[in-house]
Amino acid sequence: MWFICRLLSPILSSSIRQLMNLPHFFEKILNDLYQSVYVSLGGSLEDETLNWTERGMAFASISIKILILLVIIGFFYWLLVYLLKHCRRPLHLSQRHVWIARAVLRYTWFVASLLAVMTQIGTQAETIKATAKAATWAGFYYVLWATSGQMVARVLRYYELNASIEQLLKNLILVLIIVFALASVLAQFGFDIVSLVAGLGIVGLAVGFAAQSTLANFIAGITILIEQSFQVGDWIRLGDKEGRVVKISLRATQILDRDNIIIIIPNSTMSSSEVINLTSKKMIRFDVKARIGLYDDVAHAKEIIIKTLSKDEVILKHPAPMATVSEVGEYAIYFIVRFWVAPLSVARIPIIKENINERIKRALDEAGFETPYPYQEILFNRSDDKEKRLAVIHQVLDKNINDKEEDVESAIKKQ
Repeated sequence: MWFICRLLSPILSSSIRQLMNLPHFFEKILNDLYQSVYVSLGGSLEDETLNWTERGMAFASISIKILILLVIIGFFYWLLVYLLKHCRRPLHLSQRHVWIARAVLRYTWFVASLLAVMTQIGTQAETIKATAKAATWAGFYYVLWATSGQMVARVLRYYELNASIEQLLKNLILVLIIVFALASVLAQFGFDIVSLVAGLGIVGLAVGFAAQSTLANFIAGITILIEQSFQVGDWIRLGDKEGRVVKISLRATQILDRDNIIIIIPNSTMSSSEVINLTSKKMIRFDVKARIGLYDDVAHAKEIIIKTLSKDEVILKHPAPMATVSEVGEYAIYFIVRFWVAPLSVARIPIIKENINERIKRALDEAGFETPYPYQEILFNRSDDKEKRLAVIHQVLDKNINDKEEDVESAIKKQ
């Protein structure tokens, strides 16, 4: 027992000494903390007369003041949010208006808290004033951006503009708001905005010269969206290309043809070429041709053609389809058959024409009309012998063959 006490006595005495020195230990830690805070605030440790206790009291006082100010600002923020929540229905505020109001309140709470902290930590009055003005301008432009979307929608509805231009206008307004907001904020802190704008102008000119084709397509795209000569969903024809407009961007226009192929055409080409909009009206007229023999009854044939067209559901009843004699040829009487269809049927016009031609041919055949074809009558004298008749026939056939070959060659040259 004595041996154990002898062994533990140094340990116990050391522990007692450490416990007695514990206040000095915490005092050292607190002193180091004061020094760290003082250095972080820009102070110098060379000042030997520095009273760390007074510094600590000042720091605690500032912290308490900041905390009280933040609590007061937070209380007013909570009160305004509470009033907004309960006044929404009496004031008939929409969800978007409530969202904008809450965003403004949050922004105001943040700016007020920032200014409160700046006033307590000894920030210069000019800096606080500039910060307040910059925050006010930033808040103004934020509200302007938040309400610009609804303003654009109202303008589009009032002037009956295409909805495709809505995103373009929103992007342009956003860019303008950002530029003016940055200029207003930087101006409060003494930046030279005139020099900055001049530099941006020079950069813009350089970019414009380097991307002339892109700018041409961009301007043409804006013109197309504003003029609304065609819209998404319209069926247009541009030269030998034809299809439905599926997208109008700032650079190019995309159309989908009947073969399900996307054709991308630059907007500068669209604005400088002849574009035919086949679906700009409520209906569009198309023509097909038919023919009967020279000695057939024209009135009866016309009646059969009109009756055949009236059975087709795609063809509009008003205006009524019609069939008129367009030409009396050497071996046939030609009809031009006109009918009207709705814009939704324009994409199927080739198939519709094929079906109409087939039905007209079948109806004329069933009525006893024969399809005429080119023919020649060769008359001989009874006194002509067989060899002379054969020679004349060969001569006529050779002439017809030569004429056909010349027609084929001329057609190839034209292609």
